[in-house]
Amino acid sequence: MSRAAAIARAHAYFDSGEFLLDLQRRVAIPSTSQEPERAPALRRYLDEEMVPSLAPLGFTSRVLDNPSGPPFLVAERTEEGAAFTVLLYGHGDTVPGLDDAWRAGLSPWVLTVEGKRIYGRGTADNKGQHSINIAALAAVVAERGGLGFNAKFLLEMGEEVGSAGLRELCSKHKDGLLRADLLIASDGPRTAPDRPTLFLGARGGHPIELTVDLREGAHHSGNWGGLLANPGIILAHALACITDARGSIRVPEWRPPLPASVRRALAGVEVDGSGNGPAIDRDWGEADLSPAERVFGWNSFEVLAFTTGTPDHPVNAIPGQARAHCQLRYVVGTDVDDILPALRRHLDRHGFTQVEVRRGRGGFFRASRLDPEDPWVRFRRPLHRADHRACAGHSAQFRRIVAER
Repeated sequence: MSRAAAIARAHAYFDSGEFLLDLQRRVAIPSTSQEPERAPALRRYLDEEMVPSLAPLGFTSRVLDNPSGPPFLVAERTEEGAAFTVLLYGHGDTVPGLDDAWRAGLSPWVLTVEGKRIYGRGTADNKGQHSINIAALAAVVAERGGLGFNAKFLLEMGEEVGSAGLRELCSKHKDGLLRADLLIASDGPRTAPDRPTLFLGARGGHPIELTVDLREGAHHSGNWGGLLANPGIILAHALACITDARGSIRVPEWRPPLPASVRRALAGVEVDGSGNGPAIDRDWGEADLSPAERVFGWNSFEVLAFTTGTPDHPVNAIPGQARAHCQLRYVVGTDVDDILPALRRHLDRHGFTQVEVRRGRGGFFRASRLDPEDPWVRFRRPLHRADHRACAGHSAQFRRIVAER
């Protein structure tokens, strides 16, 4: 009943083609949450695929209606004497299939294998991930007769439309149905395609809108050029004072400390998009940080869109307005309530009082980080029953961390 035997069993499950058969069924359900007409498929994915898949592993499943959006599934498996509980997260919805955009021989709802690549909507986000988690649990249960801990599964069907209702669900059930000592959420990229990655948190996202609104309408540049302030030029210079020419942030309050524990955890980590990703610009961003530190441990300010005048049909006129949609990706240590006020102060110090600053449209979410020195992070040995007492000793500390997040 060794760890190696459980891993070998998981390998055999994949090599035999069983994994592809399971994933094939799941991909075939067109569970896109961004198309209202597909709503029945969202429920079907839970009722007809997830519940039957989890039942043989001893999970009791509940499909919960969501007044704010698509339904949730919460499944639970308990073991006598288990001292702690692991909560797994995934989502079964996808972005639209865009059937006509796939090249010949491929379909979003048909699993297709070409060499080492598996095609099909959801294979990489997120049906593939939670299918792997279910398979891993099955391998351990089959090899050991149990997990050695209690397990819960939270699967949502509205992640691609903003996870409406998820916060309310978690708040309502945090002390009961969803109570756990450890959360493992399988979603997101790897640092490199061939390197398994365990993230200890995520950068937050704060949308920012900057506007320069000087006058109604546009005015002929031949008659008024040199007499009227150009909002596009003003906004361009305002944006340029937020970072330097290589994107390093200049707003003092947006430069949080980088803990030594985070630097140690990121030492030697290489970010690699492989053949499908863009080449990393190593001379971009904070000069004294590694690429991994820049993207996992530091803040970045991004201009997502910048408009003035009529870009698609330019005319000889000085525009009256300019607008930029921006975003601060920020880490723990940044005062989220001071993000906009700090920018306001910074722009004022540089003389850009004409630039309006307000929270932009789009998603806002807080940063999270589990300290790399936390006992849960350092606890890496196999989870046998003898380990329960040690795990239980860390549970209260972990719950405090979750509450702070």
